[in-house]
Amino acid sequence: MMSFVLVVLALSTVVWCAPPPCHPEDEALGLCPDKEVQVPVQEKASCTDILLGYCDDVSYTKTMFPNLLDNKNREEVELSAEYVLLSVVHTLLQGECTPDIRIMGCSIIAPRCENDKILKPCRSSCEALRKNCLHAFEAIDMSWPYFLDCDRFFVGEEEGCYDPLEKLRGGNEFTVDNTTPGQPSTIIQFTYHSHSQMINVLKKTAARCSDISRTYSIGRSFEGKDLLVIEFSDNPGQHELLEPEFKYIANMHGNEVLGRELLIYLAQYLCSEYLLGNGRIRTLIDNTRIHLLASMNPDGYEIAAAEVEDPNEQETEGHRYNGWTSGRANSQNLDLNRNFPDLTSIVYQRRRNKGYRTDHIPIPDSYWFGKVAPETYAVMKWIRSIPFMLSGSLHGGELVVSYPYDFSRHPEEEKMFSPTPDEQVFKLLAQSYADAHPVMSQKTLDRCGGSFADKNGIINGALWYSFPGGMSDFNYLHTNCLEITVELGCDKFPGEEELYTGWQENKESLLTFMEMAHKGIKGIVKDEAGIGIKGARISVRGIRHDVTTAEDGDYWRMLPAGVHIITASATGYSKVMKKVNLPARLKKAGRVDFILKAEVDEPGLFVKNLPQDTYDRFDPYNQFDHYERGANEEPGEDGEREEKPWWWSYFAFLGNNAPTWLLKNF
Repeated sequence: MMSFVLVVLALSTVVWCAPPPCHPEDEALGLCPDKEVQVPVQEKASCTDILLGYCDDVSYTKTMFPNLLDNKNREEVELSAEYVLLSVVHTLLQGECTPDIRIMGCSIIAPRCENDKILKPCRSSCEALRKNCLHAFEAIDMSWPYFLDCDRFFVGEEEGCYDPLEKLRGGNEFTVDNTTPGQPSTIIQFTYHSHSQMINVLKKTAARCSDISRTYSIGRSFEGKDLLVIEFSDNPGQHELLEPEFKYIANMHGNEVLGRELLIYLAQYLCSEYLLGNGRIRTLIDNTRIHLLASMNPDGYEIAAAEVEDPNEQETEGHRYNGWTSGRANSQNLDLNRNFPDLTSIVYQRRRNKGYRTDHIPIPDSYWFGKVAPETYAVMKWIRSIPFMLSGSLHGGELVVSYPYDFSRHPEEEKMFSPTPDEQVFKLLAQSYADAHPVMSQKTLDRCGGSFADKNGIINGALWYSFPGGMSDFNYLHTNCLEITVELGCDKFPGEEELYTGWQENKESLLTFMEMAHKGIKGIVKDEAGIGIKGARISVRGIRHDVTTAEDGDYWRMLPAGVHIITASATGYSKVMKKVNLPARLKKAGRVDFILKAEVDEPGLFVKNLPQDTYDRFDPYNQFDHYERGANEEPGEDGEREEKPWWWSYFAFLGNNAPTWLLKNF
């Protein structure tokens, strides 16, 4: 009787299967079944406490296993690549989109449990997160995590879902850029941005204005960070006939940071104002192709920013002291504004030669045997690939606009006026920026930039201080592009509270200078069949500096007001000369087209072979082709090199379980 009671009690957990009676002789022969056969009944899954450290701040307290990824228990989750990603995502994205990504991930690996049932997160919450944060993953060349697939693991509201991020919803931290009261306004966050945050803002801006904007990378820094450009045009990604190409470059020196933030703000401003119907901005973007490289030296910026954020510096000179000491150079300790080919010295050496050139000077082969920074290499390839005609380089440390030449025409003179053949044009360009700046244009001496007040806030670069290998001289002597250097203030790394003021002081100047791209003349050089001639030369009498036509024969030539004699010429064609009168108040570039007639070779005429122009030779010995392949590479199974992103080391310890699903090209 007692055994019967025990069997009944055991039925709560197991099923007792009583064997049939067995005779003694059968038992001796081993023919009897086991006396007791216990078949366990699988326990029903139930809600359990959340014991995962990186998911302990979700809005619920109970979860269930197996989870939505079929992990059977907490130990299995903690060893998974998905959980490792959530543990390091804040570091990888430098705080961008966290804790949102982590909380959303926890809703999958530690799903909400109510009444012993899993409650799935809403698809709409996932889609909103992906829209806002996909750029942060793209910024570090990482794929969107598969377990945040909005269609696979999330459900619609009709299925009784919940929003995992509901408790995170808060007020925005944006500041309104002042516009007309009562009118729609552009909203900009006047704060500093890490590299990841900068990439995210620029890509989100391009996505918001996808009809007029896009982002593209021109290369990587020495430490592998993207050199990202945001472009604005009514036809982004394409050079349009007769539309001028303009660029701004900032943060060439990593510790000169205001320009970097100004270009981030400018990108947001152009996008927002275009959408709001601002006539001036619409005209500018519809008629100009604008390229903004907010940070040419992201590695140097991180060094400078890290020291500024050091709490031990708070009570000393802080950011002002740091701005002059750390982060100027790149990670190779190369000053990028001394790293370009020194073409100015070549001009000075040839200036006594009859018919010497000051344009499209080839890069000497000897340059490639020195140290060339990947950032310099990327910018040189960039400006050779697009027919830029006007540019501004944003720096810090003074309040003045300087213009080429930056290298003195006498090697022993550090401060010597050294004009280019386009001195008059450069002065007009520099003055356009300075005059629109409320402080730079002041005549007072007791202020930042006061020593340049008698020069109207502008100066010839070599007269200020001389240096070789500068970017502005290279632009002028190697391409069609005229570039000025804008020093934005005496504090290289101003406090965050000063960023709004910096934007207000420079916004009008930034826009005015871009509009200068529509000064002078433009046109198309064609043959008699109406086909554009690439590489034709446009010469101006009295100015020993030519520009050349782009792929389809179009050109732009910055010129001051007045009467000019313009000549178009090309190999194999006869020259054509025109007289042009440019009025002082002309608001757009004058149109001057040319049609060239092909020259007929006389029979029997011996033509001497001319030496091939070396202008197209770029890195002729492939000294730096590895810059384009990427810095972090590992050999693949086929012996070829496979690129692995820098963040892969965070997951290497997982071995065969490493998250290859995060690799874009896997």
